[in-house]
Formats: sequence, C-alpha cells, structure tokens
Amino acid sequence: MKTIKFLTLILLSIGFVACSNDDDATTQLLPVNSETINNLHAPQNGGQGQPVSGTFAKFNFATGETTTSETDWDIAFRGTSIIINGGASLGTTDEPARTGNAAVYIADGTLSSVTEVSSENLVQDSTTSYAIATGSGNGWYTYAGPPTHLINPTPGKILVVRTHDGKYAKLEILSYYKDAPDNPDAFVDESRYFTFNYVYQPNDNVTNF
Repeated sequence: MKTIKFLTLILLSIGFVACSNDDDATTQLLPVNSETINNLHAPQNGGQGQPVSGTFAKFNFATGETTTSETDWDIAFRGTSIIINGGASLGTTDEPARTGNAAVYIADGTLSSVTEVSSENLVQDSTTSYAIATGSGNGWYTYAGPPTHLINPTPGKILVVRTHDGKYAKLEILSYYKDAPDNPDAFVDESRYFTFNYVYQPNDNVTNF
C-alpha cells in the first residue's frame, strides 16, 4: 500500500513539473508590440531628373525609434524610397551599407488580416533594385499626377519585414504628409513625413503576429 502511494506521489510530482515547464515556456514569450509612428521625416536632395542624395532615416522596430547606428537598423526611408538592412546597396549617393539579414515583401490585405509571415516571399535589396519597388503603383504608393500631384499610400499594401536580427514586423503606411491630413494638398502640406502603424514580433523563431 505504501509503495502504491509512493508511486502515485512520484507521478503527481512529474505531472506538476511538466505543467510548470509548459507554463514557463508560455510565460517566456514577450508580448507583440503595436505602435504608431508619426511624422518620420525622410528628406532627400535632388530628384525630378537630378541626382538623388541625402541621408536615409533609419528605423529600428525593437526600439520603435529612428537611429543613426550603422548596424542596428531594420528599414530606412528617403523620399519615396524605402530600403532594408539586408542584401546589397543599389549604389545611390549616401545609401547605407547593409550589415544585417533583413528582408521584406508586400502583402495584400489589412494590418489585422496579415497574421503569418510567408518566408518564401521575403526578398532583399540588391545592386539592381530595392526589395520594395520604386515608382507609382509598383510598391507602397500611388502618384496621382496633375492636377493634384499627390503621393498616397496604396490601400491594402502591408509591408512584412524580417528585421536585421531575424525577428519579424509588419507595417501599414498611412500618410506621406506632415501630420497625416485627411485630405492632403501637395501644394500646401509638407511631404516626406511618414506616418505608419506597425506590429513587432519580438520573439525568436516566431513567424505569426
């Protein structure tokens, strides 16, 4: 009888330890972070047929801030161009070197509907093109042309990013104009100010949001 009770206690102890380990594994996951970035300034020099230059505004999803670091950045903005810290430089003036393993693709949907990373779609910048294509209708924006000359984020385009250190994020660009006016006027409102929502997955090897 004592032997049976002893064995029962051992089994209960093993079950308790297993449950505790499962609970610990669950509690070790960091929460997914959702933020809005307002007025990230991404100026450029030149354009409209002239050579383009100017420092890219580099952004780190883990900190939720711009950075001047040469290595700890994930995505960067200059005018309408967006680059990532992975792959190779296109070779434009003032373009930063790629030191990380970032990659990106554009998913169709909403920020809430994109719940899983499709790893097979991820691409990196190269010596021939940026991973996020430039030009109206090719990437994240549409240029309205005359008479408004507005640059508007194309609805339903979500950028899914592998960060420079192998985590994941998704973002939706809301506006290209300062203070994100509901009805921007390209002749009045200052441009090259990005407002976007993003979601950052801080856990290693987790590809869902």
